[in-house]
Parts: sequence; structure tokens; C-alpha cells
Amino acid sequence: MKWLNLMKANFKKEFIELKRYLPNTIALLATFYIIFLAAFFGIMFIGDPASFEANVQYSIVSVAFWSLTMTTMNFIGYAVITEAMRGTLEQLYMSPMGVWKIMLTRMLGQFVLQLLFMVILLFAAMATSGQWLSLNPMTTLPIIIITMISMIGVSYMIAGLAIIVKQIQAFLQIFQFVLMGLVFVPLSVAPFLAFAPFVKGVDMIRQVMIENLTLTQLPLADYGMLLLNSFVYLALGLLVYHLCEKQAMSKGLLGQY
Repeated sequence: MKWLNLMKANFKKEFIELKRYLPNTIALLATFYIIFLAAFFGIMFIGDPASFEANVQYSIVSVAFWSLTMTTMNFIGYAVITEAMRGTLEQLYMSPMGVWKIMLTRMLGQFVLQLLFMVILLFAAMATSGQWLSLNPMTTLPIIIITMISMIGVSYMIAGLAIIVKQIQAFLQIFQFVLMGLVFVPLSVAPFLAFAPFVKGVDMIRQVMIENLTLTQLPLADYGMLLLNSFVYLALGLLVYHLCEKQAMSKGLLGQY
């Protein structure tokens, strides 16, 4: 019951902030749409006509998932910075639920909202390009949910860094381009990227959407790799976060900005 109340409270908080700062929310969505338009017109005028459809479909999925990964994974870092600037970070540590649980529910709430934005972006991109992908939720959602686990792990690492350093905006700005590389570079070109967080999941979802596959048509080895990757990064993220939190508390950094 406590988890449910915490989830409801933080989901409501994230929804209210997105609605209250609606121009910023619309501008963020418009930014990703403009990035897709740039990729689309680049493919149209410069790309190979023989592979035009495949390249556009690849770009649609990549831009949509770049928006999801970037906004979800960077969110908690900015949340810690904001709490520290407001002087409310220490107050969170007075909660009996624990800060890592509060952050988890905030990440889940943000992920659900950003998933809705991703769907809007997908439909806008598909309507613009005339290339329609398979969006069967029974196929895509299970893979997305498992992929989200590794995103949470990396988010905890960023949160741990933010607790100690506080000012990490420049790092997060650089990080968004790292995420772009991870999302856009195909595994067929760089197979080693399968060991990076969420990349395997994005590749599987891309196959499902573009080739209209079902869950049973994907190899079992892919699911095993995805599950292992997700839970390893989750465990690593929680470990890094708790170590950073312990150091910040021992040095009295929680109340400083």
C-alpha cells in the first residue's frame, strides 16, 4: 500500500509539472520532431533511393527511442539538481520510504509519460513520411519494459553523481549525444554495443516494428541477453548510487549546493 501511495503521489507530481509547464513540454516534443524532419529530408535528398523506405523507418524508430531514453535517463539527474537548488534534497532523506524508492517511483512515472510522448512522436513521424510501422503493444511493450530496467540502472548512476557533484548539466548535455550514438548505430555494424545498456532492447524493438515480427519470432538468445543486460545494469546502478549516497552523507554534502 505504501508503494502504491508513493507511486500515485509521484506520478501525479510529474503529470502536474508537465501540464503546468506545457510550453516547455510541447517545445521538447517539437524538438525531437524537427530532428526527425532533418533526418527525413536528409535521406530524401542525399540518401540512396533504393533503400529510402528502410532508412526512413530506421530513423523513425531511432529518433523516437532516443527521445524516450534521453528524457527518462537524464530526468533523475536534473531532479536531484533541482531538489538541491531548492534546498529540499535533505527533506527527501527524512521520508521513511527512502530516497532510492522515491526516485524509482519518479522514474517510473516519468517513463510512462514519456512513453505516451514517444507514441505521439511515432505517429507524427509516420504520418509525415508515409511509412507505417507495426505498433502492436502485445509485442513491443514486454521488450520496452525489460529494456527500461537497464535505463533505471543508469539513471541511478547519474543520480549518485548528482548527489555528490550537484552541477552535472554539462555532463548531461554531452550524455545526450552518447545516447544518440547508442540508439542510432545498428548492432550489425557494432556488435559489441550489445553490452551497453538498453541497446539490445532498442535493436529488438526496431526489428519488431520494421519487420512486423511477433515475440515468438525473435531468438530466445536475444531475450536472455536482454534480461541479463538489464538486471546487471540495475544492480550496478543501485550499487553506485548507494556508494555515492554513503559518501555524500559522510561528507555532509546533502545540504550543500
